[in-house]
Amino acid sequence: MIIPVLLIIVGLAILIAGGELLVRGASSMAKKLGVSPLVIGLTVVAFGTSAPELAVNIFSAIKGTADIAIGNVIGSNISNILLILGICGLAGGLKVHNSTIRKEIPFALLAAILVFVLGNDALLDGTGFSILSRTDGIVLMAFFLIFLYYAFGIAKVQKDGEEKVKSYSWLLSIILLLLGLVGLVAGGKLLVDNAVILARLAGLSEVLIGLTIVAVGTSLPELVTSLIALRHGHDDLAVGNIIGSNIFNVFWILGLTSTILPLQFNPAVNLDLLVNIGATVILLVFMFIQGRRFVEKMTSKTYRIDRWEGGILVVSYILYITFLIYRG
Repeated sequence: MIIPVLLIIVGLAILIAGGELLVRGASSMAKKLGVSPLVIGLTVVAFGTSAPELAVNIFSAIKGTADIAIGNVIGSNISNILLILGICGLAGGLKVHNSTIRKEIPFALLAAILVFVLGNDALLDGTGFSILSRTDGIVLMAFFLIFLYYAFGIAKVQKDGEEKVKSYSWLLSIILLLLGLVGLVAGGKLLVDNAVILARLAGLSEVLIGLTIVAVGTSLPELVTSLIALRHGHDDLAVGNIIGSNIFNVFWILGLTSTILPLQFNPAVNLDLLVNIGATVILLVFMFIQGRRFVEKMTSKTYRIDRWEGGILVVSYILYITFLIYRG
């Protein structure tokens, strides 16, 4: 019992170090490429911080534990919005670029809706079973390619001319980025593996483990990376990392996993999918509504998640976890 706890602490330390290196390398690369940190956050950083989810899902699919694979993605997306964006909001508020509101967040909403539609064969088609088939996986990966095309498209029009970013040489920037990715993956795997050991010793179900411990554990790279980016003043990198990770989790990770091996879809996760959809809608609403500043938000090119909004997101996540534990 003591050894898993110690390994969890070591994994967390590696995560923090990896996040610091990743943010420094990614922001330096963004400056050298002449693109917005938002673009780097939506692509390179999001891909790196989603690596733990990818590893967990592939291993889960091979072992035949589809509940952990699907629950991991849905749970991670919920924790990314309610917990991680909430904590970032509480840490001092987040400035969000206009395009994130109008395109990236709706893209993340579409991803959650597609999982609900593609996974619920029994509910929508009247079949005797529900499954994310290889065909469904190919559909999800096709949307992932569309997203990549869009992300590299905005790289041509969004330049990074406002933020002060420390620039390193190309070689050092790439080394920092790669070391950060390795640290995030290694630290995340160490933490998650030992957290699952403790959870199974406590007799928790696979669905609950996937939606809570594995989901939060594999989301820790996003949390660490976003908080460090926020501390360095790179709000766009922090938000792009989180929203990009949600898009990657569904279109790339769940798409690739179900393409490799079809996943049985447990109808019990439908409620969690609705929470995912609802959390994304709430995020959109929070960007626009803030009392007397409503008109200012509607006409501005920069939006904010303020402390009180971050507090509501975090409290909502606590209530959701409480419900999951009660549901068992």
